[in-house]
Amino acid sequence: MSRATEVSIFTEMTELAHRTGAVNLGQGVPELDSPPALLAEVADAVLAGRNQYPPAVGVPALRAAVAAHARARYGLEYAPDGEVLVTTGATEALASACLGLTGPGDEIVAFDPCYDAYPAGARLSGATLVPVPLAIDGDGFVLDSDALRSAMTDRTRLLLLNSPHNPTGKVFTPDELERIAELCVERDVTVVTDEVYEHLVYDGARHVPIATLPGMRERTLMISSAGKTFNVTGWKVGWACGPAHLIAAANSVKQWLTYTSGAPYQEALAHALDAVEDWAAELRATLTTHRDMLATGLRAAGLRPYRADAGYFLQADIRPWGFTEGLRFCRELPGRAGVVAIPTSAFQQGVDTTPWLVRFSFCKREDSLTDAVARLSALAT
Repeated sequence: MSRATEVSIFTEMTELAHRTGAVNLGQGVPELDSPPALLAEVADAVLAGRNQYPPAVGVPALRAAVAAHARARYGLEYAPDGEVLVTTGATEALASACLGLTGPGDEIVAFDPCYDAYPAGARLSGATLVPVPLAIDGDGFVLDSDALRSAMTDRTRLLLLNSPHNPTGKVFTPDELERIAELCVERDVTVVTDEVYEHLVYDGARHVPIATLPGMRERTLMISSAGKTFNVTGWKVGWACGPAHLIAAANSVKQWLTYTSGAPYQEALAHALDAVEDWAAELRATLTTHRDMLATGLRAAGLRPYRADAGYFLQADIRPWGFTEGLRFCRELPGRAGVVAIPTSAFQQGVDTTPWLVRFSFCKREDSLTDAVARLSALAT
């Protein structure tokens, strides 16, 4: 089957969920509510006629709010005009960065397993994605500095840094970020970050943008979005912050992809971002409860969950059930237990040394998780 006609594992698992009536803990589509005030703001913007093309670089009020957020939360200064770009979701920002900053013969380094938009962006630009495996230490994932150093060559142009990390739930520590930054400065590598889970960090873990480290602001394009923070993944509003030359490179591509989008959403999000902290604290509390509920259920079912310090997902070791290969486990699980998960192998770009890992999502309603846990436990007993 050609790449053009190949069915993704996400489509396959979603279809299995529909066909079997399984609880879908596969894709990271939140079932949780959005802020009521934000939804009202969008309705008001639509009814007020804010439905035509917004500026190509984004509504001024949203660009100003993004810059204010970076200043208040991280102490990073960006000019709303020239150093902030609004995009159609973080995915477009990532693709625009890859296309604008790399080309055939270049290499893009990313930590493995990684979000599937990264290899796609590399393919579009003609660059080669070089995966650097995260190491497992106890119940979590850690940076392998030697592997990162070995992966960087004279052809390395970009490092794609996803922290908080999907699919592992890892938050890169300040010490790890310092080691990454030192290598990037030494090798003159540009960093493109994916920080869409920046507000969804748990248990006292702290998200530190690498752009805050010495020598990094001028070489970092920092990307985030509204989808995960406000449970509005369907709105597809993202943004990039960085020095003017990196923003210009991304915009040179972005203007020919969507040009612009989401006028009423941008208007509403400009106000919501100003008041994000209280909302994010409430959402973190809910997601922490749901994560712990799922982890407890997976243990009760005989599986071994790994620690998730951020995001939507738990990794689980399926070997206690006698499986060594996640894809087979996930294809059989809907019929056997009435639950859908995603094999972590779907995110692996290099040699898969952990084929027994499977990803479960906890950004679901409490009743969905209760049902899934009960189904898994019943099969285990």
